Amino acid sequence: MKRATVRRASLSIVGMTLFVGVTACGSGGSGGSGGSGGSDKGGDGSPRLSPIAALRTAEKSTDGAESAKVESTTTMGSVMSMTADGALGWGDGLTGTLTITYTGGTMADTMRQMGTTSMEARYLPDAYYARMGDTFATQAGGRHWIKYAYDDLESLGGSSGAYLKDQMQNTTPNQSVKLLLASGDVREVGEEKVRGRHTTHYSGTLEVADLAEKNSSLTRSQLDDLKKTLEQAGVTTETVDIWVDDRDLLVKKIEKGETSAGAYSQTAYYTDYGTKVSAQVPPASDTANFTELVKQQGAGTGS
Repeated sequence: MKRATVRRASLSIVGMTLFVGVTACGSGGSGGSGGSGGSDKGGDGSPRLSPIAALRTAEKSTDGAESAKVESTTTMGSVMSMTADGALGWGDGLTGTLTITYTGGTMADTMRQMGTTSMEARYLPDAYYARMGDTFATQAGGRHWIKYAYDDLESLGGSSGAYLKDQMQNTTPNQSVKLLLASGDVREVGEEKVRGRHTTHYSGTLEVADLAEKNSSLTRSQLDDLKKTLEQAGVTTETVDIWVDDRDLLVKKIEKGETSAGAYSQTAYYTDYGTKVSAQVPPASDTANFTELVKQQGAGTGS
């Protein structure tokens, strides 16, 4: 592959992997809520929380756990399908490491041309790092890693970048619970087993642009620009299903929606809450800065 082609492919892959970190840990931001609390009687006569009250409890319990092992699968039209596996913490910003494997779509084809379909992603409170492999390194001065500083997101991506930065610095698995609370459309589906664990299944549908307005710290101008970006991407509504166990912890989530690139879906499983999480900054000598690559890409695509 040509040098510019490798850079261009690497930037696309980095963006998609950043997206995986947000969605695996949970979409949305610090949330509002819909509906009302309260309880009724269960089948055995014991008090039973309403869906809203139960989700509020699950949101607090999951947030307080501060870390978990994560396993997810993501698809987006013909663009990509991928898996992610690792551990993430959210006690002091998003931290952790995921192994991401592209299993289909144009992204997997691109990765194969770069010599691998799997990569390591490290999430730290101020930046995200992706290890791209040897083919990329031959075109990047021997450097294998790309650093994506969250402060650069806003300057490079405008309001969409500012929103992504906001989400990366505030996202936790309990955001999926907040998605349902913010939607105002919550229903209890029933009790189900998830990988041997007893859970209660909840479901709802939300308007993505309205959610962004309710659940971020962006200005009105930024939110207006973001809504325009979401509309251009074809994102309008999203369905969210979550499964909560007897300890009021999120066990599984499924998010589905439509974009201009096609239907997208992500399923994530959470286990081992409270697990130890660590992510080290890669050596500076082996790391290329994302902004540097963007400038090189703009300087000449035929080099």
